[in-house]
Amino acid sequence: MNGLTISQAAKEAGVHIETIRYYERRGLLPSPPRTNSGYRMLSVETVHDIRFIKRAQDLGFTLEEIKMLLSIYKAEDYFPIAEMHQFATEKISQIEEKIEQLNKFKSILELVAQRPFSGRTPSKNDCPIIQNLSNGGKE
Repeated sequence: MNGLTISQAAKEAGVHIETIRYYERRGLLPSPPRTNSGYRMLSVETVHDIRFIKRAQDLGFTLEEIKMLLSIYKAEDYFPIAEMHQFATEKISQIEEKIEQLNKFKSILELVAQRPFSGRTPSKNDCPIIQNLSNGGKE
C-alpha cells in the first residue's frame, strides 16, 4: 500500500500527529485507508489539505468555515459565487471587529509596558491586562 504514515505526513505538513487525528475526528480529513497492521496511510494530497487547513486556521477561520472552504476547494467544477460573496462580506465584518478589539488591547499593553516599576508589589487589581481579560474586554 502506497502513501505516508501519519508521522511522515505530520512531518511533511509541519503539524503534530494528534493534529491529523483531530482533523479526522472533526471531519476535515477523511479516514485514510489502513495497512493490515492498522497504520494509517495518507496521500500527498492529504498533506496538501492539512497545509490548507493550517493556513486557514492561522488566518483566523473557524473549523466549520475551513470545512466549507475545503469542500469548495475539493469540488471539481463547483464554485458558489453568491455564497462566497456573502461569506467574504461577513468575514470582513468579523475581521474589522477583531482588529478593533486587538487595537484596544494593544493600547492596554502599551500602557502597562510604559509604566515604570515602582518597587512595590502590585495587586492583580492594579493590572489593566488582568482587568481587561477578567471583565471580558469591557471598559
